Amino acid sequence: MTFELAWKVLKDYLEAEGFLVKSPIETIKQAFQIGLIEEGHVWMDALAKRNLTTHTYDEELARKFVSEITEKFLPVFKKMYEKLSEER
Repeated sequence: MTFELAWKVLKDYLEAEGFLVKSPIETIKQAFQIGLIEEGHVWMDALAKRNLTTHTYDEELARKFVSEITEKFLPVFKKMYEKLSEER
C-alpha cells in the first residue's frame, strides 16, 4: 500500500510539473531523471516486489518481504517525503 501511494504521489507531482507519465515504471524513471528521487534501482525493486506480493501466500516469503520493506524500501520512501516536504 505504501508503494502504491508513493508512486501515485510522484505521478501527481510530475503531472503538475508538465510531465506525462502513465505507469509506475515511467513515473519512477522520470522522477529519477529529474532528481526527485534517488536510488531508482531500489524503487524498481520495490515495484517488482509489489507485483510479487499481491499473490504470495507463503508465510516465510512474507516475513522476508516485511524485513526488506522496513530495511530497504521504507528509507527511500522517507527520502521522497522529505524531498517533497522541502518543496512546499
